[in-house]
Amino acid sequence: MSSPEVPEWIDNELREIRAAGLFRSRRTFHPLADGRCLLEGRELINFSSNDYLNLSHDERVIAAAAAALPEMGVGTRASALVSGRTEWHAQLENRLAQFERTDEAILFPSGYAANLGIISAFANQEDTIFCDRLNHASLIDGCRLSGARLRVYRHDQLEKLKRELEKTSGDGKKIIVTDSVFSMDGSLAPLVSLCDLAEEFNATVMLDEAHATGVWGGSGRGLAEELGVEERVTVRIGTLSKAVGTMGGFVAGPCALIDWLWNRVRTQIYSTALPPSICAAACKALEIIQSEPDRRRLLHEQSTFLRRELQQRPSISVPPSSGPIIPIILKDPELTMKMAADLQESGFLVGAIRPPTVPQGTSRLRVSITCAHQRDDLKRFLKALDRSLARNVESR
Repeated sequence: MSSPEVPEWIDNELREIRAAGLFRSRRTFHPLADGRCLLEGRELINFSSNDYLNLSHDERVIAAAAAALPEMGVGTRASALVSGRTEWHAQLENRLAQFERTDEAILFPSGYAANLGIISAFANQEDTIFCDRLNHASLIDGCRLSGARLRVYRHDQLEKLKRELEKTSGDGKKIIVTDSVFSMDGSLAPLVSLCDLAEEFNATVMLDEAHATGVWGGSGRGLAEELGVEERVTVRIGTLSKAVGTMGGFVAGPCALIDWLWNRVRTQIYSTALPPSICAAACKALEIIQSEPDRRRLLHEQSTFLRRELQQRPSISVPPSSGPIIPIILKDPELTMKMAADLQESGFLVGAIRPPTVPQGTSRLRVSITCAHQRDDLKRFLKALDRSLARNVESR
């Protein structure tokens, strides 16, 4: 079998990526129940997962998907707009609207597609978007694709955002775009202050609750519920691929907003709809989230324990944050990869995060807790981390 010749510039860029310690390899991963996984044939405790409520392996969720398969088949065959919106899609939209306490909901094939499509449809060259520095790549890409004027701010320095809002004039829309929980830091957006600024300067708040849906709020609706600002946020975006344990993105809101999105967002109009079996699974997962709040309680208890223990170690930096995402800042990408390998050898899979996912000089281990992790898992992880720190950091 012959292959086309690879352009020289690709080889050159690959050499540069390897030299910078940023090369990413593909590997085969097999998820298991109870917070475990198989990686290259070895069983590990999985601290790299966003399955915060351990629902992707829940027997009830699996059974719901399995029951829909014989009737509906595997694929959806078309976009939702053409002929791909089945009764399972409609049922999930209704379930999401009930869960979020809104009029209606609309589905997207992924959270990335939701963010990219919604922002690029919402804004144009006459508008100004105010984007948090730590926003997910899908939000940033949506902002860029829109063609709007882009202003970057830091959620821990809202004085700059206020100054930018003050000096923005004209008839264009002003849109504040933010994650509720920042995926690589675990820090929370100051939603009350952001809503205050939006109301003061006639701006719109667009919120991605990807890492908050199912995790925050008395009912699990997210950080906007936790902080009491749901009615002050114009567009609330969520994902089904993290705490809900399935896949896809969604927006829940007033009828007029959902109708507008249905008619305007290209990533929804021109994408094949989610498989019906996934919709059936997500319906069951949402039911479990509402009926079993102890999953959230346990998740936060385990996260608080591990974060407190890590912050007592002077040789590493663990920024203040809340919830199941705990970053261990190591700065150097090579050191980050060494320590991730050490931890894997000790039986733990931890995300090794390097630029361009995070800014230069902030390479880190991203520890992600789920409610499946036992306290003994966390204690064993701390011992393995201490051994790696002694070998790689404290001996320097």
